[in-house]
Amino acid sequence: MKNFAEDLVLEGDRIIEHQPAISDKALRINLNKNIYGTFAEIGAGQETVRHFFRAGGSSRTIAKAMSAYDKDFSDAIYTVENDGRYVTESRLKKMLIHETDLIEDRIDRNSHPSKTFFSYANTVATIDFAKSFKGHGWVGIRFQSKPDEAYSEIILHIQFKETDSKLQQETLGILGVNLIYGAYYQHNEPKNLIRKLYDHIDKDQIEIDSINFSGPLFKNVDNRLMSLQLVKNGMTDAVMFGPDGQSKLPATALYRKNILALRGSFRPVTVVNMNMYEKSLKMFVDENQLDRDETLVVFEMTLSNLLMEGEIDEVDFLHRAELLCSLGQTVLISNFQEYYKVVEYFSQYTKEKIGLTMGVSSILNIFDEKYYTHLHGGILEGLGKLFYRDLKVYLYPMKDEQQQIVTSQNLKVDLHIKELYKYFKKAGKIVDITNYEEKNLSIFSREIYRLIHEQQTGWETALPEGIANEIKTKKLFGYKDL
Repeated sequence: MKNFAEDLVLEGDRIIEHQPAISDKALRINLNKNIYGTFAEIGAGQETVRHFFRAGGSSRTIAKAMSAYDKDFSDAIYTVENDGRYVTESRLKKMLIHETDLIEDRIDRNSHPSKTFFSYANTVATIDFAKSFKGHGWVGIRFQSKPDEAYSEIILHIQFKETDSKLQQETLGILGVNLIYGAYYQHNEPKNLIRKLYDHIDKDQIEIDSINFSGPLFKNVDNRLMSLQLVKNGMTDAVMFGPDGQSKLPATALYRKNILALRGSFRPVTVVNMNMYEKSLKMFVDENQLDRDETLVVFEMTLSNLLMEGEIDEVDFLHRAELLCSLGQTVLISNFQEYYKVVEYFSQYTKEKIGLTMGVSSILNIFDEKYYTHLHGGILEGLGKLFYRDLKVYLYPMKDEQQQIVTSQNLKVDLHIKELYKYFKKAGKIVDITNYEEKNLSIFSREIYRLIHEQQTGWETALPEGIANEIKTKKLFGYKDL
């Protein structure tokens, strides 16, 4: 194993981050006499354990390597899933627990007092023959850092991007080595561990769209912030978490759902945001005669709204997420600046109705040409992508500087865009939310944030019930007791 730290540093050298070779990572684990575990890989060969066999010294580390491909045989080992599926998080967890339980049963602790056990598992579906489905999977490790310590877990969901099953298998094998190595040698820095999962892997090879840490080693880890790292590092376009604050798999949550999305900074969430949500949801459901249980409301925050002085303020992000989750909402964090990209993202998972709720400033941005300069078709292409799926925008009014209420009827866009705007307006693609609370039109999140941050009073009534107490109790947004 080569250590660049031993080499001379020459004048003019640039600092580069050294990535240990995959073979070196596997060998380091193999040479540690205390690390000992099993590999259970289903759906893409035994690509992870192959690296450990090739590195040498694997008999010190590998208790067992197996692949229960036959469904009946797999069910006999891990039991049948309630939904009958095999590439699921539930299946992965059963595999991890079953394999560590076997190690505990079969290895005498008295004879091996210093051993730290682990089980690595993956259950995946690679690209199909017609190449219409690129495949996905669940990957995880259950491990100890000290003998007799309770197990910690790292579980992630992946989406394959490559169009060849052999390449997908090889990429999965590298990811597996990075995960096992990170679990043992980088668990003290989860953010770095996440980043190093892509050692020797390009972002266009595989996508990690969900990750969860659990167990004693990660008792202080907030999985919402870990989800943010995936978007921040360009590992996925968006992550989602539910009212319980736990990361949710977007593909599962959005699948075949009617979707109503609200984008905002929510810093903090105000009564205006909730009024927008409630009124537009009623219109969305009633107009399309939708089943409310099959309709998902998504509060979306884009990273462009999470930037402060060029850096993402993660504590500030957590504050916003906590408040939205406490209101029972589902939150999506994306790197989409343009609205049409949000719609394209949703369209990957559903063919049902999609609606967007927004304010006047947002609709003005949609009809601003500067956001479409990267498209060959410019604003025409962008708007075509936005509205092509019978999408409807529910517009919430605002008061201008003259205290006049601005709606879709009197909205002023650039003169050369006016006819284009009128086309979508007449086509019923842009509709006004009419049953609004006029007294709330003067409430803006940025002003409420300023009042909180400057220890002013009178902001409480601008927030949904219970939110002011949350802010005061948890000292959010710089709040301090007077």
